[in-house]
Amino acid sequence: MRKNIKLTAFAAASAALALGLTACGSSSDPSSTKADGGKVDESKPLVIAASPSPHADILNFVKDKLAAKEGLKLEVKEFTDYVLPNTATEQGQVDGNYFQHKPYLDDFNKKNGTHIVPVVNVHLEPLGLYSKKVKALTDIKAGQTIAVPNDTTNEGRALQLLAANKLITLKDGVGTTAKLSDITDKKGLEFKELEAATVPRALNDVDAAVINGNYALEANLSPAKDALVLEKAEGNPYANFLAVKDGKQNDPRIQKLAKLLNSDEVKKFIEEKYQGSVIPAFGTPAA
Repeated sequence: MRKNIKLTAFAAASAALALGLTACGSSSDPSSTKADGGKVDESKPLVIAASPSPHADILNFVKDKLAAKEGLKLEVKEFTDYVLPNTATEQGQVDGNYFQHKPYLDDFNKKNGTHIVPVVNVHLEPLGLYSKKVKALTDIKAGQTIAVPNDTTNEGRALQLLAANKLITLKDGVGTTAKLSDITDKKGLEFKELEAATVPRALNDVDAAVINGNYALEANLSPAKDALVLEKAEGNPYANFLAVKDGKQNDPRIQKLAKLLNSDEVKKFIEEKYQGSVIPAFGTPAA
């Protein structure tokens, strides 16, 4: 059963945690225990925040099939938005997270003063354009409305996808942070900005929508089959990775999880389960 995390409860828990950290430090944070020579208690569960699909699915595969062999106790907490996993990681309520790509994390850290860092790349979810009203890209015409994610990096990514497929024209040199104001030719299209998690629910109300891969899967859409067009995997900077608060990279439990997430078993699991809708993208994250 999915755990829906309520903001009010989370805020209360965060306040309580902050008070506890002030008094004695977090036992799950290596940096808070080094003063007395102590080490991370590897017998404690490693708690990782994740989007339900595919991130939590992949983590649960590791938990059920691989973790015990490495002496790793893994606990997966599901979050349904793109803010709370980083907030929980920063505040020490979880040991790390797995849900985001580097452009999003860079923007989040800059805007929120957080200190989250990537550990290891795991997979790519190609962003796609979907519709319940048209059957092909060429059917999208002037006067129609396209929904796009409203957060900085995913909106820029969505606009780049539309520009690459000649549905719009962007200013020269505009990169991953492109905004609606950077469109030089809308070609008669209208745009509706929505929080990324809600975009799939808008499919009945718009002519098309650019949807993140994980939210497409949660909405029972198959990126490989249902998208009018998908991002190309080659040279794509949007690999999703395991991330932690800076200073926790050397937690032995994190290192074990990183190794397992880049294992042959996980590669096979991703390829067989998602059939091209999610693509293994192992390795060191970009600087």
